[in-house]
Formats: sequence, structure tokens, C-alpha cells
Amino acid sequence: MKNYAANEVRDIVILGHSGCGKTTLSEALLYYSGATKRFGKVSEGNTVSDYDPEEIRRNVSISTSVLPVEWKDTKINFLDTPGYFDFVGEVKLAMSVSDTALIVVSAKSGLEVGTEKAWEYAEEIGIPKMIFINQMDDESADFQNTINQLREKYGKIVAPLQVPFRDANGVLGFINVLKRDARMLDNNGKLVKCDIPEDKVEEVETLRAWVVEVAAESDDDLLEKFFNDEELTMEEIYLGLKKGIRNHSIAPVIFGSAMMGYGIRLLMSTIVKFMPPSIECRPSFICKDLKNEGEGMKRYNSEKDHLACFVFKTISDPYVGRLNIFRVLSGVINTTKTVYNPEKDTYEKVAHLYVVRGKEQIEVDELQAGDIGALAKLSNTSTQDTLCSKYFPVELEKIDLPKPGLSMCIAPKGKGDEDKISAALSKILEEDPTLSLEINKETKQTIIYGQGEQQLEVVVNKLKTKYKIDVELTDPIIPYRETIKSKVKVQGKYKKQSGGHGQYGDVWMEFEPSDDQSQPYIFEEKIFGGSVPKQYFPAVEKGLQECVNNGVLAGYPVVGLKATLVDGSYHPVDSSEMAFKMATSVAFKDGLPQAKPTILEPIAHVEVTIPERYMGDIMGDINKRRGRILSMNPEHEKKVIIAEVPLAEMHKYATDLRSMTQGRGYYEYYFERYEEAPMEMQKKIIEQKANQK
Repeated sequence: MKNYAANEVRDIVILGHSGCGKTTLSEALLYYSGATKRFGKVSEGNTVSDYDPEEIRRNVSISTSVLPVEWKDTKINFLDTPGYFDFVGEVKLAMSVSDTALIVVSAKSGLEVGTEKAWEYAEEIGIPKMIFINQMDDESADFQNTINQLREKYGKIVAPLQVPFRDANGVLGFINVLKRDARMLDNNGKLVKCDIPEDKVEEVETLRAWVVEVAAESDDDLLEKFFNDEELTMEEIYLGLKKGIRNHSIAPVIFGSAMMGYGIRLLMSTIVKFMPPSIECRPSFICKDLKNEGEGMKRYNSEKDHLACFVFKTISDPYVGRLNIFRVLSGVINTTKTVYNPEKDTYEKVAHLYVVRGKEQIEVDELQAGDIGALAKLSNTSTQDTLCSKYFPVELEKIDLPKPGLSMCIAPKGKGDEDKISAALSKILEEDPTLSLEINKETKQTIIYGQGEQQLEVVVNKLKTKYKIDVELTDPIIPYRETIKSKVKVQGKYKKQSGGHGQYGDVWMEFEPSDDQSQPYIFEEKIFGGSVPKQYFPAVEKGLQECVNNGVLAGYPVVGLKATLVDGSYHPVDSSEMAFKMATSVAFKDGLPQAKPTILEPIAHVEVTIPERYMGDIMGDINKRRGRILSMNPEHEKKVIIAEVPLAEMHKYATDLRSMTQGRGYYEYYFERYEEAPMEMQKKIIEQKANQK
């Protein structure tokens, strides 16, 4: 594969709802461009894009694949992304290095949630959009309905460049709207010129006038000519389309069938002709100048500037090793260089440089700004790291990835796998930065956080197939707390005689609620007359320190307790630190049940972002979860519901919210405070704890 400059490269991210045919389209692009000699099928598990065993087993994409093709002296790096929402991190990272969003829409299903999400993502990062209406070979395909849905949702920005039709025998054809040129498939599957069907003439003219108007609006000179009723030349229309695409006022639409190969060559030609090259989409970018105390500086998307690469994907395989995939944002990278990673403050030798196509690694000598490549066996580099010149170090801005919404306890089924699972999970987390891991100090559980159930199921299966470790996922233990609501004064006496020196400790303690639930206890002493010598005060506190780890109701840690040593007695021979520690324990166990003990549950601050039409359902569901709605705020075209919900009621909320909103809603939450649980809940908690013993 030859070396391409920034003005000869297109980086195109393929987006869309799961099942719309993104991977099949990717396979068609590879095949019809000549990059592959075989047309793989998802159902047969032999596509270039979905090569991971888990993808083959599920028949869906779970990670992004880079698929470079060469077409008309241009290199197009297609990035095939997953459609399932659990793998949104893959989508966001792929989009961060892309110049254009190719949104695939099924002609059978029309506008779907995944289509809306893809459009939102493209709008969010500000890249041009193009639409490919797929599956036109299907009998239930409805091009007109799909176009109407897109235009109703997004307005006149949606600009169809073709009109499909079928003849009396059901043979598919299409009409180039701008050229008024009709073609249809002959018996050999080739496109041959034909007359425009009479029933399509008016539709073509209407669409043409609309597309010409949208194109004219992107340029003042063209608009003036249009308003003067002067005919625009094809060159002027093309110029207007190009400008409109660049300023996001036009999203061209092409239709076809990836499975049958219809419209694939036209799609690639349209990308080369109309979609802006890398150097025009991202002429420059801002990064931190590490030679100047991290101040912002501008770098240019040019091979003449200093090197800066952004690592957007890491593949970690137990047999092959690690592969870091990156985009060259500026400068040139080649096999003679040593690159600097400022994130890890380490140097990496570029021994072998690759272009990847699925799992295939094609070795190259050099890659210029705008292109996408890979480096193998880098010792310290991870996803979202910067690779740059060691003489002109910079750091690129990281992508804000979605926060996890689901947490589960993960544990090995077999004994002795504890050490193995830690190493394996660290490799899986390298591949997917939207996953995170935590060992809960209180419950001793290993908690894995992810976007949803499917993502965590994939982790379980990868551990089994790649690393030969069987694990199970269970609900995490909710970290309840205990406290008291009233004041009590009790005596704690410990007396033991067993020949020789005995043990004697005697304390009078006052237990009452403190105003600070952030710490387990506050200890004070108010001893008068030396009834308890000072030397035993630390022993009393130590006894208290041990006791608050297990409350008297269900054994949960105690918080918000004030304990005051007010009186007691000692024996000059038999008293000891251990005796006073034990006496304190007796006072604690006798006193807390009398001080109206209660269970506190963790409360989460929750922010749910949804389209307005789901407001009623979501508010009702929050109320069912014992939540309190604090406010409802508008955010763009959506609403944000801010609420406080018991953490125990938030388990698997990610799945439920997705179901209630058809995937259109998302949420974030964090721990807010502890609050007294209702009595019914307290009874359940105590009962559950008793059954665990």
C-alpha cells in the first residue's frame, strides 16, 4: 500500500442502528474496491471486520475495525463501529479520529434509535454527515418512507442524490437526480442506461430543484444566481454541494444494497468527489505544549509539522500481544523514529509500522498526517495516549467517554484463579476503557463497572475463551450503615478470675447520635477523680474502634456515634488494657440496642437525560424506586430529570432505562449521602443478612 498525503486521505466512521448492515457494507466496500478477493458474510462468521470469536459467535460487532481501501487515487479508512449501545465507547473513540460520519439506514426499518444516536454523535463533534440507505434489494424496502422520516426529523439538510425505481418485473434501477440519468440492472447484474419511468419524472424534478436550492444556499454567488432564476451549471451545483457538506448544511443520501453490491462503487466515488479530505476537515488542532508548562498551542494537519499521534484503540491478545491503533494528526511517523509518550513519560521505539485491515497487519515504512496506522508491542502505551516527537512534546486532549451505568460483582468459579483473573481483566480493560474495576475494601468484592449487561457478558465470555477462566457475575453487596437515634447510659464490666492475676475492667459509657455521619464515631472522656486511669483511655477507644465495624442490627458498620466515657472502676492488680477493651465491647453490645438503632441506606444523586415524551414513564419509575425528584431541566431538545434514589433500587437501571426509552435515554449517578431506610426495608435487610450467616 502506497503512502498518501493528508489531502488524499478520507477517514470515514460507519455508524447506524444494529442490524442495518454496517459490517456487510464494510465487506462490500473491501470487495468492490479490490482490497479483498472474497465477500465474507456475517452469518458465516468470515467477515474481515468481525474477526473476534465473540463477534463471530454473536453475529454482531462489539469493537471497531479499521478497513482501509484505495479508490481513485484516494485512501479511504473506513471504521466499522458496533451498533449496540453497550459498546458506545468504541463508537466515540472511532469518531474522535474520523472526518466524516457515514450513517447507514435500513430501507426496511427506516429511522431507528441508532440512526438518531449516530446523528447526535456527529453533531456533537461537528463532522460532516452522509447517509447510505441500505437493503434496497429487500421486498419490504421503502425508500420514500425512509427519506420522509429523515426529512421530517432533520429537515432539508437531507439531500437525496438518487431516486430508486422498479420495473414491471421488479428489477431495481436508480436515477441520478442531478444528471437526470437512469440506470437499471441487466441480466448480468450490470447497470445499463435506460429511460426515466414516466411516473418518476415529476419526483426527480422536484428533488432536483430541492437539492439545487440547498446547494445554492451554501454559497452567496450561487444563491444570487439561483434567485435570479439563472440555471446553475453542474460544476456550480457540485461546488455548492461540497461547500454545504463542509459547513454541515447538506447530508447527501445514496441508496443501495451492500449484500448485492448495488451502489457501492458510487458510494466510494461520491466520498472521493464530495466528502472533504482529512486536511480540510481538521486543518489544525489544539494541544498542550509540554515545553511551555502545558499551555495550549496549535498544530497543523500537515506532514511538515512535528509528529503528534492519538491512540484510539488497543487490541490485547494473550498470544499475539498488544497492538495500538492511532491516527497521525500531524507530521510523519516512520520506522526510523523513536516516539515519546508524555502520558507515561516513556520512549517507544518504532520497529515495525503497520496499516491494519481487520486483524490483518500490512507493514509500511511511513504514514503521513491524516492517516491511520498501528504499532505492535509498545511497552507502556494505552488508549487515549499521545505519541509525539521527543524534541517537541505535546499532549492531545482526551475523549470524554460515557460513565458506566451497571456494576456487578465478578468472581472466579475455580479455586486458585484469583491471580489469573486480575491479569486477564487488566488486558480486557486495556481494550475497552469504558470498563472499570474496583476492589471494595468493605465487602472484599471485585466490582466491574460497564455500560450494560451485554458488555459484561462479553467480558465473561472473553475470560472463558481467551484466558480459560470461568467467572460468575452477581449483584454487589449494598454498603448499608447502622446508627442510633437516642441517648443511653450503660455499664460495661468485664471480670475474669482464673488463678493468679485476673482480668478486671469497668466502664460507664454514654452513647448518643453525633452530627457527623462521615465518620464512625467520636470518642470523648469525662472522668473525674481518677475512677478510670488515663492509661486505659486508649484501650477504651480501641475497643470502640473494633465494635463499630459490626452494628447490633445486621452487622453493618456503625456511623454517626458519639461515645463518652463518664465513669468506671479499676483494680490495681487485675486491670489491664485488654480488660478495659472488653468492658467497652460489653457496654457497646448492651447499650446500642437501647439507643433506638436504625439502618441507613446509601442514596444516589441521579441525572436522567431523556426525550420529553418519556417524562411521565421515567418519573413514575423513579417514584416506584422510592426516589425523590428534585428538578426537571431542559437540555437542547431533551429533558434532564434530577433525582435522589436509594442505591439498592438502582441495580440494572441501565437496562431498564434503555428498555423504557428504546435506547434514547441515558443517566449518570454518584453517591450522595446516607439516609434512614424505611422500616419495611430494614426488616428485609436484617432478614437477608441473617439468611447469609
